[in-house]
Amino acid sequence: MCDSKGVINSKRTNLNAQKQQFVTQREINTLEKALIDADVFLGLSVADIMTPKMLKSMAKDPIVFALANPNPEIDYELAVQTRPDVIMATGRSDYPNQINNVLGFPYIFRGALDVRASSINEEMKIACVYAIAELAQEFVPESVNIAYNERNIVFGREYIVPKALDPRLIAQVATAVAKAAIASGVARRKITDWEAYAQDLNKKLGIENELLRSLHNKAKRQPKRVVFPEGDNYNIIKAASIVAADQIAFPILLGNKDTIARIASENELDISNIEIIDISKSSNAEKRTEYAKIFSKKRERNGLTYKEARENLFSRNYFAAMMVEVGDADAMITGHSIKYYSAIRIVETVIGTEENMHEMTGVNIMMTKRGPLFFADTITTAEKNVDRLVSTTLATAQLVKRFNITPRIAMLSYANFGAAKEKNSLLVHKTVAHLHEQYPDLIVDGEISVNFALNKEKRNETFPFSKLKEQDVNTLIFPTLDAANISYNLLKELGGVESIGPILVGAAKPIHIVSLNASVRDIVNMTTVAVVDAQRN
Repeated sequence: MCDSKGVINSKRTNLNAQKQQFVTQREINTLEKALIDADVFLGLSVADIMTPKMLKSMAKDPIVFALANPNPEIDYELAVQTRPDVIMATGRSDYPNQINNVLGFPYIFRGALDVRASSINEEMKIACVYAIAELAQEFVPESVNIAYNERNIVFGREYIVPKALDPRLIAQVATAVAKAAIASGVARRKITDWEAYAQDLNKKLGIENELLRSLHNKAKRQPKRVVFPEGDNYNIIKAASIVAADQIAFPILLGNKDTIARIASENELDISNIEIIDISKSSNAEKRTEYAKIFSKKRERNGLTYKEARENLFSRNYFAAMMVEVGDADAMITGHSIKYYSAIRIVETVIGTEENMHEMTGVNIMMTKRGPLFFADTITTAEKNVDRLVSTTLATAQLVKRFNITPRIAMLSYANFGAAKEKNSLLVHKTVAHLHEQYPDLIVDGEISVNFALNKEKRNETFPFSKLKEQDVNTLIFPTLDAANISYNLLKELGGVESIGPILVGAAKPIHIVSLNASVRDIVNMTTVAVVDAQRN
């Protein structure tokens, strides 16, 4: 240890009690000599006291924590230029690896307060340190990459401590501190359900989503094989690596193995346990022939010949759909680089619709502060009639029930309860009448404008006769694709609302289509939905 006078050694006199703990018997007097073959430099002093010569004298892969502010003991860029193998941290946010109290003290206090600790002891501080160190080595959430405008943050020289905006810090660090307080005997309140405690901490920050957590846990209980035909896309590869690491699914990537391996290597993504199939290889010709026979037999009375079926199966999307059709995969995710309606066409042709379903419906789940809102129909271009709108409503209600939520449905219009005679308003009016007559137990009403649908106090005051009564609406059925699509995109872009979907409802087997250029997080969420969907079969 050094102070302003040099190394604290046995020749020094007038040392206070704190410094006496660090006295060395070695014949070293200066910082320069102390750094020869040293593995670690920890500075919290003044700027520019470490020279390039000193840094060069350190051991291989030296760890340098130069924490003087505003200027470190050695400039970051100078240090990296001098020793490319340096593992360096500073106290500044404009360089990698910022060491800042914000990573520790808020969560130390949180954990201490939650167990009513009588003091903050060394055990609690050490627990905090270990929790931070462990978190840095875990997979970084996509939300953190986005917050720091990074593509793929991974543990390494430029990332040895978590980012300050990492939402996992509160649950991971505060929990570790609270456990240490209990174990060391300074806690006056015991916590036994640590999972519930972590969830409560996340709720305090507004980052806990019960629906997503429920889906995630359900998927992990019975992971399924999910095929990704766009397997040579970075977002797809990263999403696949995440769901594999989280044990949500067993991904299968379709694409050139060398290309996929290169992208994964360049971005330090682990795909070691992910199956990759290159359908262009001759080794898959036999499988293509098998699929073509099954496909052409299924569609022979719909104008499809064996030759056409075989040609289609050179497309990874058709090949992946047939994998699901014959049971070589349990679910499929596509859409990142293909137009939505092109993907829908493949699903309709290869998989078809569920029994008693006339067409497929798209449902988007909007994760709002009031809870999940289900929007439908967000994909169907066909002009609506009463039968189609009834089908959409019933299919959406079934989906909502699958998430263990009671559907409370508002059939939307710009007018309320017969106030307008415009075509779409009349259509919704007739649909509601049909639903009330044929499905009296379904909680549904309309036509109603969205402001009354989502404000039960205003609705009860103005329309006390409504079947929705005191219910909080959680499902919105739109009269047209335009209205649905504009609404959910507006909410997503302006309101900072996370969306899952569109979830494809009505396909005979679990195939889901993400939006064009979907984010990694969107792909992961849709994969989770696909796994839960596949668990029904």
